[in-house]
Amino acid sequence: MVTGASSGIGKATALELARLGATVILVCRDRSKGESVIDEIRRKYSDVNVDLLLADLLSLDSVSAAANQYLEKYEHLHVLVNNAGAFFMKRRVTADGIESSFAVNYLSHFLLTNLLLDVLKQSAPARIVNMTGSHHSKATINFDDLQLERHYSGSHAIAHSKLAEILFTYELARRLEGTGVTANCLHPGVVATEFVDKAEDFPSAIKYIYRLAKPFMKSPLKGAETVIYLATSPEAEGVTGKYYVNKKAIESSPESYDTAVAESLWDVSLALTGLDTQ
Repeated sequence: MVTGASSGIGKATALELARLGATVILVCRDRSKGESVIDEIRRKYSDVNVDLLLADLLSLDSVSAAANQYLEKYEHLHVLVNNAGAFFMKRRVTADGIESSFAVNYLSHFLLTNLLLDVLKQSAPARIVNMTGSHHSKATINFDDLQLERHYSGSHAIAHSKLAEILFTYELARRLEGTGVTANCLHPGVVATEFVDKAEDFPSAIKYIYRLAKPFMKSPLKGAETVIYLATSPEAEGVTGKYYVNKKAIESSPESYDTAVAESLWDVSLALTGLDTQ
């Protein structure tokens, strides 16, 4: 399963997993874009099974519905790639009352992963791969302002959400120890995607600079290399709780290893998603 599979690294990941013969489940917000990727996969690899789940990661109910649809249809899940991400220049709040960067880049994946944990354990060996970014090193988790109501900027919001994703990955790895399910995360590098071009609230000057720089960035396929490595490589079998860049495990920021922060974030996330009542 690959979230955010309609474009960029997510699409490249889905295509490469299909090339390798995997059954691929695309999680997309836009049906037409998801179906377009499915058509492309089927044209290239006619004997591969591919399916589409619709989910808006700005909505916890939508994420829950997609997870339930998967569980109703499938009995196994060997790889979950939490790839989807978004950047918001101005602070926005979802219908659930969650700051939007935090919702898309972290909390939706926390919810989806937890809802699929039982099937992942039953399918072991299984792997969870989370997309993060190097900018996490500029952030800290402030539980008194977790929704960034007092101090918001687009760059701070995405760094904050990516740090949360790394803390989640490490805590997940600890909780899954001995189950046969691994959890790792990665920074893909600077990749030429549609991320900035399609952003509604980006200043035109930033979009112009981004377009000039795109030829010097990694292609989405290059950006997906570490994702594919963590999802499929025999070398990654059994490896868990690591942060990767260019298919190599490296150290993430000091705060990302704070187990007390990770445990507190887990508990808060259970409450925000309603999982603490289930």
